[in-house]
Amino acid sequence: MRAPLGATGTRENRVRIDEPGKPWNRASWDAYVQANDDASPYHASVFRDLIEDVFGHPTFYLSATDPEGNVTGVLPLVRLRSRLFGDFMVSMPYFNYGGALSNDPEVGEALMLRGASLAEDLGVSHAEFRDVVPRDSQWPVRLDKVEMQLPLPATEELLWKQLRPKVRAQVRRPFKDGRVISVEKGGLDLLPEFYHVFATNMRDLGTPVYSRRLFGEILRRLPESSHIVVIRVAGRPAAAGFLLQGAERMEIPWASSLRAYNGIGVNMLLYWEVLKYSIESGSRIFDFGRSSVDSGTYRFKRQWGAEPRQLYWHYWLRTGDHPPALNPDNPRYRLAIQLWQKLPLAIANRLGPSIVRNLP
Repeated sequence: MRAPLGATGTRENRVRIDEPGKPWNRASWDAYVQANDDASPYHASVFRDLIEDVFGHPTFYLSATDPEGNVTGVLPLVRLRSRLFGDFMVSMPYFNYGGALSNDPEVGEALMLRGASLAEDLGVSHAEFRDVVPRDSQWPVRLDKVEMQLPLPATEELLWKQLRPKVRAQVRRPFKDGRVISVEKGGLDLLPEFYHVFATNMRDLGTPVYSRRLFGEILRRLPESSHIVVIRVAGRPAAAGFLLQGAERMEIPWASSLRAYNGIGVNMLLYWEVLKYSIESGSRIFDFGRSSVDSGTYRFKRQWGAEPRQLYWHYWLRTGDHPPALNPDNPRYRLAIQLWQKLPLAIANRLGPSIVRNLP
């Protein structure tokens, strides 16, 4: 799967690579991303800046242009390198979606071939392309991930009516027995409460946590499209979600609840509130994020009426024919997860960001 080092293209398209730190046409890139139906928020140039500034990783943004210089495809790539987890490239790490965007499948293939050539030249073990579309059969692919989407009705009342009685009962549950429940929506002002809930839940799951700075930078750089929703019980944060909005679509890439409150269903109330907020904000699609098929999170999202959309994680592999398994389901990480769950929260929060920065 070796591609030439120079320009790669089909139908007179050219592929160039924009190296870190060098000038690039940010406006043209973002205009193309905004016009592409398969684009995610993470394809936008702001996330290149964010990854370089927060995580310190080198980024390689490939774009295809026609003879007149018009952008006809883009592919963002990030290199992650550590002694613990190896040296590899991902489009895009940390987030649900990435991969090449193009007007023509052949252009997308050309971008991926150029990315594979770059990966081989850099000596990395593999490149992972988190696509929402299938590719040519030459690319090894994982099909265990799906995106969970819910078309939103025009009003909160219509949404309530389409929920099953069991789900409606679970949404009402936190209010029983005279509990004082409050809901607040905002941005940077709610970051401390969101991060407390999120970091505590990640520690309890045995997963290193992202830095608080990551979420703060998203809120600062995307103030109009990033939001936080917090559920409080007796004045204390019990559940929280981080939302990203684009056009007519709302996504919840991060959500957590504290185990002490799970028995009263605060997580169900949280999702009801974010769905309501999405309708109020003019969104027509709610994106619950990705899940492994038939997992617990998959079933949780299905109960809201969300439908799966197949994701295609394609790979370039230097050696072997099996995609890597850098995830909590890998048995090799079981002991590390069990030890992490026992750490004091302050220590987990201090150590977590330096570890998770090298996990895709």
